[in-house]
Amino acid sequence: MGTVAALHRYPVKSMLGEALTSVRVTEEGLSGDRVFAVLDEGGAVGSAKHPRKWERLLRCRSRLTGPATARVELPDGSVLRAGSAELDARLSDLLGRRVSVSDAPPEHGTLERAVPRYDGGVPDVLRDKARVDETGDTITSGRVAPGTFFDYGRVHLVTTASLRRLRRIHPAGDFDARRFRPNLVVDVAGGPGFPEDSWPGSTLRIGEALFQVTVPTPRCVVPALGHAELPADSGIMRAVAREHRVPVLSLGRLSCLGVYLDVLEPGAVRVGDAVVIGAGG
Repeated sequence: MGTVAALHRYPVKSMLGEALTSVRVTEEGLSGDRVFAVLDEGGAVGSAKHPRKWERLLRCRSRLTGPATARVELPDGSVLRAGSAELDARLSDLLGRRVSVSDAPPEHGTLERAVPRYDGGVPDVLRDKARVDETGDTITSGRVAPGTFFDYGRVHLVTTASLRRLRRIHPAGDFDARRFRPNLVVDVAGGPGFPEDSWPGSTLRIGEALFQVTVPTPRCVVPALGHAELPADSGIMRAVAREHRVPVLSLGRLSCLGVYLDVLEPGAVRVGDAVVIGAGG
């Protein structure tokens, strides 16, 4: 059906991550993925889904340096250890309030999301409950997945076919897969766009690992933000909203790209591995 074109891991949530050629997949997702996050004193978990508070995290890059250690490259090029007092101080200066990097998900950590102006960017039931916070943005609040820094799914996959489809809709946009912060980019040659729409409920054998496809991935404002050399482009998410709104659980039709996966069987995954749908153990 396809092959793994790229692998990405993000050791610190909402920072730029690292491209890999191979990775060990555990029951918790890609080894080393989202093992740290930036927290503020109000209990918020740093997420660029609330750009006015956290977008500057996308100017930083994190890399895993050991089983439970990571280093962060700041915008000025300096590199500091995740969890160090110096990094906490530098990030506090960058964000304009006191924050710290932690590997311990808070029991009641808040995940805030700015409400986009386009349709399908947030479930209607949440839009009705949105509030204006101290930044002046209209936001919704939720929780990270229990015991983790993940928003929902442990593994996120996008296909090259879907990205090609969106490029035809918004030719001026740069639909680099990195905007969508996937773990797995799967090259699907030819065929219609959005092939993953038919995958929920199916299994995928990728390298040594076996995955269950759960739900489409609802998109927030993050793909429209600047990522390293990729410039900000509000047209990116407007194109997704126009072209691809699909039902997600009981939340209605949302702007989606990609799918979330659960891990059924751990194992190694490498760039170039075949992706086989419906393959069991």
